[in-house]
Amino acid sequence: MNLATEFIEHFRAAIPEGIVPLHEPEFYGNERTYVLDTLDSTFVSSVGRYVDQFESGMADFVDADYAVAVGNGTLGLHLLLTAMGVRHGDAVITQSLTFVATCNAILQSGASPILLDSAEDSLGLCPEQLKSYLTSETERDHKGVLRSRKTGLRVAAIMPMHVFGMPANLNAIQSVADEFLLPVVEDAAEALGTEFQGKRIGQHTKASVFSFNGNKIVTTGGGGMITTNDETLARRLKSLSTTAKQAHPYEFLHEETAFNYRLPNLNAALGCAQLEVLPERLSLKRDLTRHYQSFFSERDGELLLEPDYGRSNYWLNNIRLSSLKERDRFLEDTNQAGIQTRPLWRPMHMTPFLQPCERMTCPVAERSYEQIVSLPSSANLRQRLCIG
Repeated sequence: MNLATEFIEHFRAAIPEGIVPLHEPEFYGNERTYVLDTLDSTFVSSVGRYVDQFESGMADFVDADYAVAVGNGTLGLHLLLTAMGVRHGDAVITQSLTFVATCNAILQSGASPILLDSAEDSLGLCPEQLKSYLTSETERDHKGVLRSRKTGLRVAAIMPMHVFGMPANLNAIQSVADEFLLPVVEDAAEALGTEFQGKRIGQHTKASVFSFNGNKIVTTGGGGMITTNDETLARRLKSLSTTAKQAHPYEFLHEETAFNYRLPNLNAALGCAQLEVLPERLSLKRDLTRHYQSFFSERDGELLLEPDYGRSNYWLNNIRLSSLKERDRFLEDTNQAGIQTRPLWRPMHMTPFLQPCERMTCPVAERSYEQIVSLPSSANLRQRLCIG
């Protein structure tokens, strides 16, 4: 019996019928109460107490000083880069193994991505290759500006991404960044509840951007949040996200070109209710990971586990198979049986419209793409699979 068949039989013994989603949203708390309260208040747009409450709750949860709610994670990345002054003629270092939104936000800011490889233990940005790239492929011009030797673009920032909630090695990345006087900002779209060295993601670097898309641990239907400890940056983010409108009882006075990126109060109401049950949800997901660990310990698939220096939220559980052929067979069989599994994203340097971007060799990204499969990871699977 092959691995996919065993996996399917294991699921169907507990869940005989229906689609098993990859990661479905769950609403069993105060979502309905808060949303109806928002409707009754008529404050359904970007002004309302649930927006303020959601921002405060997120800042408290990740232990950051400030949080700014936005319409989605991609908008958050774009807003953050813009607020930091990233513009046309700049470049931002990120990893090739990421969701396309990371690179889209960089391009939308006018900059160009520089694509590096991932670390084996986390799939996050590889600190060693980061150091190698900055040492050998950049130089300072006569004004002291750090530029790519190949393109001449100013290197403006480093943006690691926490893949599937696995923490990137932020200390190692920040150490390299400090040496070259570069800011680090995190694409933390999938990392709500993830910890690095005992502290939650969202407080370690200049800023972090989270996503509340429908498939995330906390969802607002669509939404995002930027967290930071930098008061000046937080104020600028808030201003740019609200059309840079000056406070005034009735006049429309705008300070600069800006955006309408704020999260509606209606969505924030969902987020407030979801945050209330987040600790429980994280615990359930760790139980599910332990279940998978037991299942795969006696079989061919290698379950990806958190690195020693951090604690994953296990947003998605993943296995590494032996080859592209085995990956595709597992994907085809499970999906045909109604159990949703997914491949890893195609690395950005293999994506046609990004192929002109500067990059280093990315063997870990390429190998991971050919071998890794994401498994059903909804928190409610703990009960459905009868995990005690």
